[in-house]
Amino acid sequence: MTSPLFESTLRSLPLLGRGKVRDIYAVDDEKLLIITSDRLSAFDVILPDPIPRKGQVLTALANFWFDRLAHVVPNQLTGIAPEDVVAADERDQVVGRALVVKRLNPLPIEAVVRGYVIGSGWKDYQLTGAICGIPLPPGLQQAAKLPAPIFTPASKAEVGDHDENISFAQAQARTEAVLAGALAGTGVTGAALTEDARRVAIQLYEEAAAYAAGRGIIIADTKFEFGIDAAGTLHLIDEALTPDSSRFWPADQYREGISPPSFDKQYVRDHLETLDWDKRAPGPHLPAEVIERTSAKYVEAYERLTGKTLP
Repeated sequence: MTSPLFESTLRSLPLLGRGKVRDIYAVDDEKLLIITSDRLSAFDVILPDPIPRKGQVLTALANFWFDRLAHVVPNQLTGIAPEDVVAADERDQVVGRALVVKRLNPLPIEAVVRGYVIGSGWKDYQLTGAICGIPLPPGLQQAAKLPAPIFTPASKAEVGDHDENISFAQAQARTEAVLAGALAGTGVTGAALTEDARRVAIQLYEEAAAYAAGRGIIIADTKFEFGIDAAGTLHLIDEALTPDSSRFWPADQYREGISPPSFDKQYVRDHLETLDWDKRAPGPHLPAEVIERTSAKYVEAYERLTGKTLP
């Protein structure tokens, strides 16, 4: 196994930018190379310690879901091996953790689907009886399953900033404003595109949740990202249904009234909550035990969901 990758250093392709986890390079006018590092962000701060195998898990699990859910919506994959678009001495930075994807115009929203009352949704419900303005039945407990999944979009934040929940009408307005040029001549409006994103996101969640339930995992909530091609066709992009973008609970440890243990980075968040840290950069170093257990949780999530051993 190669050493953890905190940051890629390709010379053969132009670097377009770095996100909280991913480094993006230009392959040509139609394709991008996305490298998933082992960086971990918590409370929107990138922590200084990489999590071994995290990037490998995220890439392998996203590929699993892209394949399984391809009948619902087109996705970003090109089928081109990342090793084929970089220099020979750079292949160790991309093998098992990179994708060559289509260049698409991203929607300016996070497509969040919630199936359970947890996290910021639980706090919102306690204060308002609703989640993101969507009324819910009274008397729900923490971690209760919702009568039906709900779509609660959020704004996309820059690195270091926090995503903010927005109304569906705000999501439509943002999409219309940001993608007006890209949608011109397609016959597609930003409002209709956002409606399509909501419908597709809920279908993706429902199908994934039903599958995961058969593997002993509850998907409490998840976040999708979408983009459009030149014709205005919606595509699933970025990642899908990974421990970074979803809240996974072991079904045998779930019960209402508590925040169930999870396979995502909640373990790191719980550790950070014990520290005297103001949740601003720079983030604190993690103890070796926390790093090792977090890595193991990511790997377990992949292996339980897919039934395969991580290479």
